[in-house]
Amino acid sequence: MQDFTIAFISFIRPTFDVQFAQDLTTIAKQELENAGYSLLGADEAVTSIEQAQSLANNLAQEAIDLLVIFMATFNDSTMITTVAQALDAPLLMWALPEPRNDDNLRLNSLCGINLAGHALTKIGQKYDYVYANVDSEKPLERIATLAHAGKAIRLLKQARIARVGERPPGFETCDYDEAQLRTHLGVEVVPVDLQQDVFEPIQKIKSEKVDVVIDELSKTVAGLPEIEDMPKRKTLSTFVTLDEMAENKNLHGFAMRCWPEFFSDVGCAACAAMSMLSNKGLPASCEVDVHGTITQFILQSMSGQPAFGTDLVSIIDEQDAIALWHCGLAPLAMANEHEQPRVTNHVGRKLPMLMDFALKGGTVTVARLNEQQNGMYRLVVGAAEMLDQPKPFHGTSGMMRFSRSAEAVMDTIIREGVEHHIAITYGDYVDSLSAFADYLDIPVLRL
Repeated sequence: MQDFTIAFISFIRPTFDVQFAQDLTTIAKQELENAGYSLLGADEAVTSIEQAQSLANNLAQEAIDLLVIFMATFNDSTMITTVAQALDAPLLMWALPEPRNDDNLRLNSLCGINLAGHALTKIGQKYDYVYANVDSEKPLERIATLAHAGKAIRLLKQARIARVGERPPGFETCDYDEAQLRTHLGVEVVPVDLQQDVFEPIQKIKSEKVDVVIDELSKTVAGLPEIEDMPKRKTLSTFVTLDEMAENKNLHGFAMRCWPEFFSDVGCAACAAMSMLSNKGLPASCEVDVHGTITQFILQSMSGQPAFGTDLVSIIDEQDAIALWHCGLAPLAMANEHEQPRVTNHVGRKLPMLMDFALKGGTVTVARLNEQQNGMYRLVVGAAEMLDQPKPFHGTSGMMRFSRSAEAVMDTIIREGVEHHIAITYGDYVDSLSAFADYLDIPVLRL
Protein backbone atom coordinates (compact mmCIF):
# COMPACT_ATOMS: atom_id res chain seq x y z
CA MET A 1 0.00 0.00 0.00
CA GLN A 2 1.18 3.52 -0.78
CA ASP A 3 1.84 6.04 1.96
CA PHE A 4 -1.19 8.32 2.39
CA THR A 5 -1.85 10.97 5.01
CA ILE A 6 -5.44 11.41 6.14
CA ALA A 7 -6.80 14.13 8.37
CA PHE A 8 -9.41 12.34 10.50
CA ILE A 9 -11.72 14.54 12.59
CA SER A 10 -14.63 13.36 14.68
CA PHE A 11 -17.50 15.75 15.43
CA ILE A 12 -19.61 15.15 18.55
CA ARG A 13 -22.49 17.25 19.88
CA PRO A 14 -22.86 16.92 23.67
CA THR A 15 -26.67 16.62 23.48
CA PHE A 16 -26.37 13.12 21.97
CA ASP A 17 -24.85 9.89 23.29
CA VAL A 18 -21.30 11.13 23.78
CA GLN A 19 -19.75 7.94 25.16
CA PHE A 20 -21.22 5.81 22.40
CA ALA A 21 -20.01 8.29 19.77
CA GLN A 22 -16.53 8.32 21.29
CA ASP A 23 -16.39 4.52 21.26
CA LEU A 24 -17.33 4.48 17.59
CA THR A 25 -14.71 7.12 16.85
CA THR A 26 -12.02 4.98 18.50
CA ILE A 27 -13.03 1.94 16.46
CA ALA A 28 -13.10 3.90 13.19
CA LYS A 29 -9.64 5.33 13.78
CA GLN A 30 -8.29 1.90 14.64
CA GLU A 31 -9.74 0.44 11.43
CA LEU A 32 -7.97 3.10 9.37
CA GLU A 33 -4.67 2.66 11.19
CA ASN A 34 -4.93 -1.13 10.76
CA ALA A 35 -5.41 -0.51 7.04
CA GLY A 36 -2.07 1.32 6.99
CA TYR A 37 -3.13 4.97 6.90
CA SER A 38 -1.24 7.72 8.71
CA LEU A 39 -3.80 9.81 10.58
CA LEU A 40 -3.58 13.46 11.55
CA GLY A 41 -6.07 15.33 13.71
CA ALA A 42 -7.10 15.79 17.31
CA ASP A 43 -6.84 12.93 19.78
CA GLU A 44 -10.27 13.86 21.09
CA ALA A 45 -13.49 14.61 19.25
CA VAL A 46 -14.16 18.20 18.22
CA THR A 47 -17.15 19.72 20.02
CA SER A 48 -16.85 23.48 19.42
CA ILE A 49 -16.18 25.97 16.66
CA GLU A 50 -13.10 27.19 18.53
CA GLN A 51 -11.62 23.68 18.55
CA ALA A 52 -12.47 23.28 14.88
CA GLN A 53 -10.77 26.55 13.92
CA SER A 54 -7.62 25.78 15.91
CA LEU A 55 -7.36 22.30 14.45
CA ALA A 56 -7.94 23.59 10.93
CA ASN A 57 -5.15 26.14 11.32
CA ASN A 58 -2.73 23.41 12.41
CA LEU A 59 -3.71 20.94 9.71
CA ALA A 60 -3.45 23.59 6.99
CA GLN A 61 0.34 23.35 7.39
CA GLU A 62 0.37 19.60 6.63
CA ALA A 63 0.51 17.68 3.34
CA ILE A 64 -2.88 15.98 3.41
CA ASP A 65 -4.28 13.59 0.81
CA LEU A 66 -7.82 13.33 2.23
CA LEU A 67 -9.95 14.96 4.90
CA VAL A 68 -12.34 12.56 6.64
CA ILE A 69 -15.05 14.14 8.78
CA PHE A 70 -16.46 11.43 11.03
CA MET A 71 -19.94 12.68 11.89
CA ALA A 72 -20.14 10.76 15.15
CA THR A 73 -23.30 12.67 16.05
CA PHE A 74 -25.39 15.39 14.50
CA ASN A 75 -23.75 18.80 14.25
CA ASP A 76 -24.63 22.04 12.57
CA SER A 77 -22.61 23.21 9.56
CA THR A 78 -20.28 25.69 11.25
CA MET A 79 -17.49 23.30 12.21
CA ILE A 80 -17.37 21.34 8.97
CA THR A 81 -17.37 24.43 6.74
CA THR A 82 -14.61 25.95 8.86
CA VAL A 83 -12.39 22.90 8.49
CA ALA A 84 -13.23 22.16 4.86
CA GLN A 85 -12.44 25.67 3.68
CA ALA A 86 -9.08 25.68 5.47
CA LEU A 87 -7.76 22.44 3.98
CA ASP A 88 -6.92 21.96 0.30
CA ALA A 89 -7.82 18.28 0.03
CA PRO A 90 -10.78 16.13 -1.02
CA LEU A 91 -13.42 15.81 1.71
CA LEU A 92 -15.26 12.65 2.74
CA MET A 93 -18.10 12.82 5.25
CA TRP A 94 -18.73 9.57 7.09
CA ALA A 95 -22.21 9.11 8.56
CA LEU A 96 -23.23 6.25 10.86
CA PRO A 97 -26.45 4.21 10.79
CA GLU A 98 -28.65 4.84 13.78
CA PRO A 99 -28.84 2.00 16.36
CA ARG A 100 -32.36 0.56 16.72
CA ASN A 101 -32.06 -1.14 20.11
CA ASP A 102 -34.17 1.46 21.93
CA ASP A 103 -36.40 4.45 21.24
CA ASN A 104 -33.72 7.10 21.74
CA LEU A 105 -32.06 8.88 18.81
CA ARG A 106 -28.48 8.38 19.96
CA LEU A 107 -26.44 9.85 17.07
CA ASN A 108 -28.53 11.48 14.33
CA SER A 109 -25.40 11.27 12.17
CA LEU A 110 -27.14 10.97 8.80
CA CYS A 111 -29.03 14.19 9.34
CA GLY A 112 -25.72 15.83 10.20
CA ILE A 113 -24.15 15.13 6.80
CA ASN A 114 -27.41 16.02 5.08
CA LEU A 115 -27.30 19.49 6.64
CA ALA A 116 -23.56 19.77 6.00
CA GLY A 117 -23.93 18.76 2.37
CA HIS A 118 -26.32 21.64 1.72
CA ALA A 119 -24.03 24.15 3.44
CA LEU A 120 -20.96 22.92 1.57
CA THR A 121 -22.79 23.06 -1.75
CA LYS A 122 -23.83 26.68 -1.15
CA ILE A 123 -20.20 27.74 -0.68
CA GLY A 124 -18.99 25.68 -3.66
CA GLN A 125 -17.07 23.14 -1.55
CA LYS A 126 -16.59 19.70 -3.11
CA TYR A 127 -17.34 16.64 -0.97
CA ASP A 128 -18.18 12.96 -1.01
CA TYR A 129 -19.84 10.84 1.64
CA VAL A 130 -20.24 7.32 2.90
CA TYR A 131 -23.01 5.93 5.11
CA ALA A 132 -21.79 2.81 6.90
CA ASN A 133 -20.96 1.21 10.23
CA VAL A 134 -17.42 1.37 11.55
CA ASP A 135 -16.81 -2.33 10.80
CA SER A 136 -17.96 -2.05 7.18
CA GLU A 137 -15.59 -2.37 4.21
CA LYS A 138 -17.42 0.43 2.39
CA PRO A 139 -15.62 3.34 4.14
CA LEU A 140 -12.21 1.76 3.59
CA GLU A 141 -12.93 1.27 -0.09
CA ARG A 142 -14.11 4.84 -0.57
CA ILE A 143 -11.23 6.24 1.46
CA ALA A 144 -8.74 4.32 -0.69
CA THR A 145 -10.32 5.69 -3.87
CA LEU A 146 -10.29 9.28 -2.65
CA ALA A 147 -6.84 9.08 -1.07
CA HIS A 148 -5.35 8.02 -4.41
CA ALA A 149 -7.10 10.95 -6.07
CA GLY A 150 -6.08 13.38 -3.33
CA LYS A 151 -2.45 12.37 -3.47
CA ALA A 152 -2.36 12.85 -7.25
CA ILE A 153 -3.96 16.30 -6.89
CA ARG A 154 -1.50 17.31 -4.17
CA LEU A 155 1.58 16.10 -6.05
CA LEU A 156 0.42 17.64 -9.33
CA LYS A 157 0.22 21.07 -7.71
CA GLN A 158 3.90 20.73 -6.84
CA ALA A 159 4.99 19.25 -10.17
CA ARG A 160 7.46 20.84 -12.58
CA ILE A 161 7.46 19.27 -16.03
CA ALA A 162 10.37 20.01 -18.38
CA ARG A 163 9.44 20.86 -21.96
CA VAL A 164 12.59 19.89 -23.84
CA GLY A 165 12.64 21.61 -27.23
CA GLU A 166 9.63 22.34 -29.45
CA ARG A 167 7.06 19.86 -30.67
CA PRO A 168 7.46 18.56 -34.26
CA PRO A 169 5.53 20.29 -37.07
CA GLY A 170 2.07 18.82 -37.59
CA PHE A 171 1.82 17.50 -34.01
CA GLU A 172 -0.86 19.89 -32.76
CA THR A 173 -1.81 17.04 -30.45
CA CYS A 174 1.21 18.10 -28.36
CA ASP A 175 0.25 21.79 -27.98
CA TYR A 176 -0.47 23.10 -24.50
CA ASP A 177 -1.45 26.30 -22.69
CA GLU A 178 0.82 26.94 -19.72
CA ALA A 179 -1.54 29.43 -18.08
CA GLN A 180 -4.45 26.99 -18.26
CA LEU A 181 -2.33 24.22 -16.78
CA ARG A 182 -1.30 26.40 -13.85
CA THR A 183 -4.86 27.58 -13.28
CA HIS A 184 -6.64 24.23 -13.49
CA LEU A 185 -4.01 21.71 -12.36
CA GLY A 186 -1.32 23.74 -10.61
CA VAL A 187 1.45 22.13 -12.66
CA GLU A 188 4.38 24.22 -13.90
CA VAL A 189 5.98 23.75 -17.33
CA VAL A 190 9.72 24.53 -17.43
CA PRO A 191 11.25 25.31 -20.86
CA VAL A 192 14.52 23.49 -21.52
CA ASP A 193 16.73 24.26 -24.52
CA LEU A 194 17.51 21.09 -26.44
CA GLN A 195 20.96 22.13 -27.66
CA GLN A 196 22.32 24.11 -24.73
CA ASP A 197 20.72 22.25 -21.81
CA VAL A 198 20.77 18.69 -23.16
CA PHE A 199 23.05 18.07 -26.15
CA GLU A 200 26.03 20.02 -24.83
CA PRO A 201 25.96 18.43 -21.34
CA ILE A 202 25.63 14.96 -22.92
CA GLN A 203 29.09 15.43 -24.47
CA LYS A 204 30.55 16.29 -21.06
CA ILE A 205 29.27 13.29 -19.08
CA LYS A 206 32.19 11.41 -17.58
CA SER A 207 32.74 7.91 -18.86
CA GLU A 208 32.77 6.54 -15.32
CA LYS A 209 29.17 7.60 -14.80
CA VAL A 210 28.11 5.77 -17.93
CA ASP A 211 30.03 2.68 -16.82
CA VAL A 212 28.00 2.61 -13.61
CA VAL A 213 24.74 2.79 -15.58
CA ILE A 214 25.88 0.00 -17.92
CA ASP A 215 26.79 -2.25 -15.00
CA GLU A 216 23.40 -1.68 -13.37
CA LEU A 217 21.40 -2.04 -16.60
CA SER A 218 23.20 -5.29 -17.51
CA LYS A 219 21.58 -6.93 -14.48
CA THR A 220 18.18 -6.45 -16.08
CA VAL A 221 18.44 -6.42 -19.87
CA ALA A 222 20.06 -8.64 -22.47
CA GLY A 223 21.93 -7.51 -25.55
CA LEU A 224 24.07 -4.68 -24.20
CA PRO A 225 27.39 -6.16 -25.44
CA GLU A 226 26.00 -6.44 -28.98
CA ILE A 227 25.07 -2.75 -29.20
CA GLU A 228 27.56 -0.42 -30.92
CA ASP A 229 29.50 1.20 -28.09
CA MET A 230 29.58 4.91 -28.99
CA PRO A 231 25.84 5.46 -29.66
CA LYS A 232 24.99 3.19 -26.72
CA ARG A 233 27.04 5.39 -24.42
CA LYS A 234 25.40 8.50 -25.85
CA THR A 235 21.94 7.14 -25.05
CA LEU A 236 23.05 6.37 -21.52
CA SER A 237 24.74 9.78 -21.23
CA THR A 238 21.33 11.21 -22.14
CA PHE A 239 19.82 9.37 -19.19
CA VAL A 240 22.54 10.66 -16.82
CA THR A 241 22.15 14.22 -18.13
CA LEU A 242 18.37 14.30 -17.70
CA ASP A 243 18.48 12.49 -14.36
CA GLU A 244 20.95 15.04 -12.98
CA MET A 245 18.92 17.89 -14.47
CA ALA A 246 15.82 16.62 -12.67
CA GLU A 247 17.65 16.65 -9.36
CA ASN A 248 19.32 20.03 -9.87
CA LYS A 249 16.22 21.83 -11.18
CA ASN A 250 13.58 19.99 -9.13
CA LEU A 251 11.89 18.51 -12.19
CA HIS A 252 9.29 15.73 -12.06
CA GLY A 253 9.03 14.65 -15.70
CA PHE A 254 10.11 15.34 -19.28
CA ALA A 255 8.24 16.10 -22.51
CA MET A 256 11.04 15.36 -24.98
CA ARG A 257 11.88 16.47 -28.49
CA CYS A 258 13.24 13.00 -29.26
CA TRP A 259 13.43 13.07 -33.06
CA PRO A 260 14.97 13.84 -35.45
CA GLU A 261 17.68 15.74 -33.56
CA PHE A 262 18.80 12.91 -31.28
CA PHE A 263 19.47 10.81 -34.36
CA SER A 264 20.94 13.56 -36.53
CA ASP A 265 22.81 15.69 -33.97
CA VAL A 266 23.75 13.27 -31.20
CA GLY A 267 23.88 10.00 -33.13
CA CYS A 268 21.64 7.90 -30.90
CA ALA A 269 18.04 7.23 -29.90
CA ALA A 270 16.70 8.74 -26.69
CA CYS A 271 14.21 5.89 -26.17
CA ALA A 272 16.12 3.75 -23.67
CA ALA A 273 17.06 6.83 -21.65
CA MET A 274 13.39 7.85 -21.46
CA SER A 275 12.45 4.30 -20.45
CA MET A 276 14.92 4.43 -17.59
CA LEU A 277 13.69 7.84 -16.47
CA SER A 278 10.07 6.67 -16.38
CA ASN A 279 11.12 3.55 -14.55
CA LYS A 280 12.59 5.59 -11.69
CA GLY A 281 9.57 7.87 -11.37
CA LEU A 282 10.42 10.65 -13.85
CA PRO A 283 7.81 10.13 -16.57
CA ALA A 284 9.07 10.93 -20.06
CA SER A 285 7.02 11.28 -23.24
CA CYS A 286 7.93 11.67 -26.90
CA GLU A 287 7.29 14.56 -29.28
CA VAL A 288 7.18 17.22 -26.54
CA ASP A 289 3.79 15.92 -25.38
CA VAL A 290 3.37 17.98 -22.22
CA HIS A 291 -0.17 16.75 -21.56
CA GLY A 292 1.04 13.19 -22.11
CA THR A 293 3.75 13.55 -19.48
CA ILE A 294 1.27 15.13 -17.08
CA THR A 295 -1.10 12.19 -17.64
CA GLN A 296 1.73 9.77 -16.89
CA PHE A 297 2.53 11.74 -13.74
CA ILE A 298 -1.10 11.54 -12.58
CA LEU A 299 -1.23 7.78 -13.15
CA GLN A 300 2.13 7.26 -11.46
CA SER A 301 1.00 9.30 -8.46
CA MET A 302 -2.07 7.09 -8.09
CA SER A 303 -0.52 3.69 -8.67
CA GLY A 304 2.88 4.18 -7.10
CA GLN A 305 4.25 2.51 -10.23
CA PRO A 306 5.69 3.80 -13.51
CA ALA A 307 3.44 4.92 -16.35
CA PHE A 308 3.94 4.59 -20.11
CA GLY A 309 2.91 7.03 -22.85
CA THR A 310 2.18 5.21 -26.07
CA ASP A 311 0.46 5.12 -29.46
CA LEU A 312 -2.53 2.93 -30.31
CA VAL A 313 -1.43 1.40 -33.61
CA SER A 314 -3.68 -1.48 -34.64
CA ILE A 315 -6.89 -3.38 -33.95
CA ILE A 316 -6.19 -7.10 -33.60
CA ASP A 317 -9.52 -8.47 -34.84
CA GLU A 318 -9.02 -12.11 -33.89
CA GLN A 319 -8.46 -11.14 -30.24
CA ASP A 320 -10.70 -8.08 -30.15
CA ALA A 321 -7.71 -6.19 -28.79
CA ILE A 322 -5.89 -2.92 -29.46
CA ALA A 323 -2.16 -3.03 -30.05
CA LEU A 324 -0.13 -0.28 -28.43
CA TRP A 325 3.45 0.56 -29.27
CA HIS A 326 6.18 3.09 -28.92
CA CYS A 327 9.68 2.74 -30.31
CA GLY A 328 11.21 1.47 -27.09
CA LEU A 329 10.54 3.68 -24.11
CA ALA A 330 8.21 1.69 -21.87
CA PRO A 331 9.58 1.46 -18.31
CA LEU A 332 11.32 -1.82 -17.53
CA ALA A 333 8.89 -2.47 -14.65
CA MET A 334 6.29 -3.24 -17.34
CA ALA A 335 8.31 -5.98 -19.04
CA ASN A 336 6.71 -9.40 -19.37
CA GLU A 337 8.24 -11.67 -16.75
CA HIS A 338 8.29 -14.66 -19.13
CA GLU A 339 11.27 -13.33 -21.07
CA GLN A 340 14.21 -11.06 -20.37
CA PRO A 341 13.90 -7.58 -21.87
CA ARG A 342 16.50 -6.67 -24.47
CA VAL A 343 18.08 -3.54 -25.86
CA THR A 344 18.10 -3.01 -29.60
CA ASN A 345 18.40 -0.51 -32.45
CA HIS A 346 15.64 1.72 -33.79
CA VAL A 347 14.04 -0.06 -36.76
CA GLY A 348 13.64 3.05 -38.90
CA ARG A 349 16.74 5.02 -37.90
CA LYS A 350 19.08 2.02 -37.42
CA LEU A 351 20.61 3.55 -34.29
CA PRO A 352 20.66 2.43 -30.65
CA MET A 353 19.31 2.36 -28.08
CA LEU A 354 15.78 1.12 -27.48
CA MET A 355 14.16 -1.22 -25.00
CA ASP A 356 12.62 -4.27 -26.64
CA PHE A 357 10.02 -6.32 -24.75
CA ALA A 358 6.39 -7.35 -24.52
CA LEU A 359 4.31 -5.67 -21.84
CA LYS A 360 3.33 -7.95 -18.98
CA GLY A 361 -0.22 -9.19 -18.58
CA GLY A 362 -2.62 -7.64 -16.07
CA THR A 363 -5.20 -4.95 -15.51
CA VAL A 364 -4.19 -1.51 -16.71
CA THR A 365 -5.71 1.92 -16.33
CA VAL A 366 -5.77 3.98 -19.52
CA ALA A 367 -5.93 7.78 -19.38
CA ARG A 368 -5.35 11.00 -21.29
CA LEU A 369 -5.56 14.63 -20.29
CA ASN A 370 -7.49 15.82 -23.33
CA GLU A 371 -7.52 19.48 -24.36
CA GLN A 372 -10.86 20.58 -25.76
CA GLN A 373 -11.57 23.07 -28.55
CA ASN A 374 -12.50 25.74 -25.99
CA GLY A 375 -9.14 25.37 -24.23
CA MET A 376 -10.66 23.53 -21.28
CA TYR A 377 -9.75 20.00 -20.24
CA ARG A 378 -11.37 16.61 -20.21
CA LEU A 379 -10.00 13.41 -18.69
CA VAL A 380 -10.24 10.31 -20.86
CA VAL A 381 -10.41 7.23 -18.65
CA GLY A 382 -10.70 3.48 -19.13
CA ALA A 383 -9.63 0.11 -17.80
CA ALA A 384 -8.38 -2.78 -19.90
CA GLU A 385 -6.63 -6.11 -19.66
CA MET A 386 -3.12 -6.27 -21.05
CA LEU A 387 -2.88 -9.69 -22.67
CA ASP A 388 -0.07 -11.95 -21.51
CA GLN A 389 1.23 -12.58 -25.01
CA PRO A 390 4.28 -11.93 -27.21
CA LYS A 391 4.65 -8.36 -28.41
CA PRO A 392 2.96 -7.61 -31.72
CA PHE A 393 5.68 -5.18 -32.88
CA HIS A 394 9.38 -4.47 -32.41
CA GLY A 395 10.19 -2.22 -29.45
CA THR A 396 7.95 -1.95 -26.38
CA SER A 397 4.52 -3.17 -27.30
CA GLY A 398 1.48 -5.08 -26.11
CA MET A 399 -2.17 -5.81 -26.75
CA MET A 400 -5.01 -4.74 -24.47
CA ARG A 401 -8.65 -5.74 -24.38
CA PHE A 402 -11.42 -3.50 -23.05
CA SER A 403 -14.86 -4.52 -21.79
CA ARG A 404 -16.23 -2.93 -24.96
CA SER A 405 -15.14 -4.04 -28.40
CA ALA A 406 -11.83 -2.75 -29.71
CA GLU A 407 -13.62 -1.09 -32.62
CA ALA A 408 -16.03 0.71 -30.27
CA VAL A 409 -13.17 2.02 -28.12
CA MET A 410 -11.20 3.26 -31.11
CA ASP A 411 -14.35 4.80 -32.59
CA THR A 412 -14.80 6.81 -29.37
CA ILE A 413 -11.17 7.93 -29.37
CA ILE A 414 -11.17 9.05 -32.99
CA ARG A 415 -14.64 10.61 -33.15
CA GLU A 416 -14.08 12.47 -29.88
CA GLY A 417 -10.79 13.88 -31.16
CA VAL A 418 -8.63 12.40 -28.42
CA GLU A 419 -4.88 12.94 -28.84
CA HIS A 420 -2.78 10.18 -30.40
CA HIS A 421 -0.89 9.41 -27.18
CA ILE A 422 -2.52 7.62 -24.27
CA ALA A 423 -0.91 6.63 -20.97
CA ILE A 424 -1.18 3.41 -18.98
CA THR A 425 -0.26 2.16 -15.55
CA TYR A 426 -0.93 -1.22 -13.97
CA GLY A 427 -3.92 -1.58 -11.66
CA ASP A 428 -7.49 -0.25 -11.78
CA TYR A 429 -7.66 3.42 -10.81
CA VAL A 430 -10.69 4.42 -12.86
CA ASP A 431 -12.75 5.41 -9.81
CA SER A 432 -9.86 7.42 -8.39
CA LEU A 433 -9.38 9.19 -11.71
CA SER A 434 -13.08 10.03 -11.75
CA ALA A 435 -12.81 11.44 -8.22
CA PHE A 436 -9.70 13.37 -9.28
CA ALA A 437 -11.55 14.90 -12.23
CA ASP A 438 -14.63 15.72 -10.17
CA TYR A 439 -12.59 17.57 -7.56
CA LEU A 440 -10.91 19.65 -10.28
CA ASP A 441 -14.16 20.22 -12.24
CA ILE A 442 -12.89 18.32 -15.28
CA PRO A 443 -15.40 16.29 -17.34
CA VAL A 444 -14.68 12.60 -17.87
CA LEU A 445 -14.88 10.65 -21.12
CA ARG A 446 -15.13 6.90 -20.49
CA LEU A 447 -13.61 4.51 -22.99
